[in-house]
Amino acid sequence: MSCFNPLSPVALAGKISPLLDPARIALHLPSADRATVLESIAKLLEGHPDVTSYPGFYGELLTRDRLDTTCLGHGIALPHARTTHVQKIVLAVGRIDTPILFDQTSDPVRLFFVLGTPKSKPGDYLTVLSTLCKLLRDAANRDALMTADTPADFIAAVVAAEEKLFASAPV
Repeated sequence: MSCFNPLSPVALAGKISPLLDPARIALHLPSADRATVLESIAKLLEGHPDVTSYPGFYGELLTRDRLDTTCLGHGIALPHARTTHVQKIVLAVGRIDTPILFDQTSDPVRLFFVLGTPKSKPGDYLTVLSTLCKLLRDAANRDALMTADTPADFIAAVVAAEEKLFASAPV
């Protein structure tokens, strides 16, 4: 049974857990150079039903990544592309054992969230980005994501972090 839910993030009140699919989470990637790591994670989205052109998406991901840092700090990066090559938001996650310098200005990175969002829906992108930043602000959440052994454990850590976040959110 897959944990993937194709609902729009806007309809999910900002939760990212429904975007997570165990088949698109790789937690034990070998450390390599930035390009190799990014390609390994993005490749998890090849064949995704909402990616209309993987080469087009990947090309735009690389172009966007060259423009400015996508590092969020604390060993985490969010390479992303707003593109016409995805119909709905898509997400792949990768983690490497030995951190790498992802760019000249950031801390070494171990955890990568590769995000593709439809160009026509900038609000969806901002909602997902906002939720990710809120979840990753908490050191306990970051630690749970950095130490999850399996994709199911990773998804469970995201769900727990979301429950904590949304339980404390004002109504």
